[in-house]
Amino acid sequence: MTFSYYPGCTLKTKAKDLDMYARRSAQALGIDMQELAEWQCCGAVYPQAKDEIATKLSSVRALMSARDAGHDLMTLCSACHHVIKRVNNDMATDTDIRMKVNNYIKPELEYSGETKVVHYLEVLRDYVGFDELAKKVVNPLKGKKIAAYYGCLLLRPGSVMQFDDAENPSIMEDLIKAMGATPVLYANRNECCGGYVTLENRPTAQRRATSVVSSAKAAGADCIITACPLCMYNLDANCDESQKLPIIYFTELLAEALGVK
Repeated sequence: MTFSYYPGCTLKTKAKDLDMYARRSAQALGIDMQELAEWQCCGAVYPQAKDEIATKLSSVRALMSARDAGHDLMTLCSACHHVIKRVNNDMATDTDIRMKVNNYIKPELEYSGETKVVHYLEVLRDYVGFDELAKKVVNPLKGKKIAAYYGCLLLRPGSVMQFDDAENPSIMEDLIKAMGATPVLYANRNECCGGYVTLENRPTAQRRATSVVSSAKAAGADCIITACPLCMYNLDANCDESQKLPIIYFTELLAEALGVK
């Protein structure tokens, strides 16, 4: 089970744990993550302007590399997944964007959205299977009440991301069950944490982060798991001290359950 792997910048710096535990868990599950040899920053934010082409090029370059290697492209960071999957959709469905992007590329290397983009969580669900994953758990996380935090980027826009039900997702709760823990459902698990405005409007970011964490805490959660480095930072740094919970990358708990932490 081999995938081309795009880690993204933050997973090489502030979010090394997200990457490290993903690799250890993948090895235990028989997943071969082949990191792209020469990847660049995805841009971190999907460009909304239709005529903004240059910022899409690094994502297209990664997509082309995976295509040429003959593998689906696996992502892990929520922001990288969002940007790359949306750019890939542009290349597959928008003839104007596709033409302008390909004007930058050698004719023999033209790209038209051929690569399938999958998130690590989708690999666990759709390729490994949560029933099979549960069989490989050697350290069940019994007694832990875990709240999954999806945020915005994995789920929306639903028509493009096609990751899970945008209003009532379940993929992370199913993972929590497979690891032997108890998933905690709470109202704000798919609401924005406010991370993107933390520099220009910190009070808003603080309100949003506190709202998410307090919602999980009120539902009885012991901790929150996420796949997003920005959400990890915001939910921890900007949450009201009285409402704080441990914020953990889902890959760390997966590695613990598989006995490879």
